[in-house]
Amino acid sequence: MIEICVEGFEEALAAEQAGADRVELCAALSEGGITPSIAQIRLATARCSIPVYVIIRPRGGDFLYTEAEFEAILEDIAAAKTEGADGVVIGFLTEDGRIDIARMKKAVAAARPMGVTCHRAFDMTRDPEEAIDDLIAAGVDRVLSSGQCSNAQDGLGVLKAMIGHADGRIIVMVCGDPDPRLLFDGPVRPDAIDFHFGATGYRESPMRFRNPRVFMGKEQDNREYRRRALDGEAIAARAERLLRLAAS
Repeated sequence: MIEICVEGFEEALAAEQAGADRVELCAALSEGGITPSIAQIRLATARCSIPVYVIIRPRGGDFLYTEAEFEAILEDIAAAKTEGADGVVIGFLTEDGRIDIARMKKAVAAARPMGVTCHRAFDMTRDPEEAIDDLIAAGVDRVLSSGQCSNAQDGLGVLKAMIGHADGRIIVMVCGDPDPRLLFDGPVRPDAIDFHFGATGYRESPMRFRNPRVFMGKEQDNREYRRRALDGEAIAARAERLLRLAAS
């Protein structure tokens, strides 16, 4: 399975056309992804023929949430379910870097019958094998990870240990541009691993009039006149490469 992270339903449709098996629907990928609007969820689920998983994350930053934030998360899970999402992507940590099992169990129960993925909050945990066991205990279906490093190559040892420790009890979805041959060099069930990536580019705004004295972000980097553009050709090429390498 190849999952593509997208920002909005238009990118979701482009990812499907490029060969994605599933999309993770987000807003604000510059923040690592936060909960998209109801309209984006509704349009993505209505128009995509592949599964749509919705990230449920009220803000950027850490994964230690207040009670008010967790209440909003449960409401967003309910809304995603109502709009026909196939799954949600969530994650909760304790102050000492463990999976918050109580909250994970409550959120998983709220999500069913949708699928549940734990996002890269996992990569911020203190002990990956402990976290795998905690996610399994909480009933999570899948965990996203680059091996607790910025890329899969640096995190390869942790990823292989995760896959072995999981032993098919939970799907490990690998991100960070892995070489599948390095993950499959042992007795690993191929159906125990999914792949996740994005292919983001930018294009110039079609605006002809531009006010150089005003900017909306915190830095004057001309972002008001740039637009995200999913690179469908890059997605198709990476997906083909992943499948070819896995097959070899």
